[in-house]
Amino acid sequence: MGQYYKPISLDKKEYVYSHAYNNGLKLMEHSYIGNSFMKVIENLLAKNGRWYKTRLVWAGDYADNEKGFDTNLYNLVMKEIRPTKKEYYRYIVNHSKKIYIDKRGIRKSVNGWKIHPLSLLTTEGNGRGGGDFRGEDDRIGTWARDVISMENSVESYKDYAEVDGTFIE
Repeated sequence: MGQYYKPISLDKKEYVYSHAYNNGLKLMEHSYIGNSFMKVIENLLAKNGRWYKTRLVWAGDYADNEKGFDTNLYNLVMKEIRPTKKEYYRYIVNHSKKIYIDKRGIRKSVNGWKIHPLSLLTTEGNGRGGGDFRGEDDRIGTWARDVISMENSVESYKDYAEVDGTFIE
């Protein structure tokens, strides 16, 4: 069976449903740079977005249960929102870890697409269902629940380190 995902702002207690943007619910059905759903999420995380510098997780419906609950985060959440703004942002910034990714440096995967690192880095539950990322990479999920933003400049983050955001499946 396939695992479904929702990007969730833990601080706002909100999620966005990928089907509302004509994208699939499985992780690798919507995790590509340039698609409408990922652009909407980027805009939420941008300076004037509702989720700017909030804790983010891409919750899978096969992920572990939340501490103190008999269900996981995917099923606990919250309020669906449907933003429409879809602008391009160059940098993904992790404020918890003081690192960032320049999306322009991401290399194409075998299929010719550029995998968007945001969903893979913030995922919980990957590897438990069809449609999940199938590559070997220790970075999967390492940003889950961290404070994230999207930026067009990293000038104000001089003490942050740049990291590679390429994922190959």
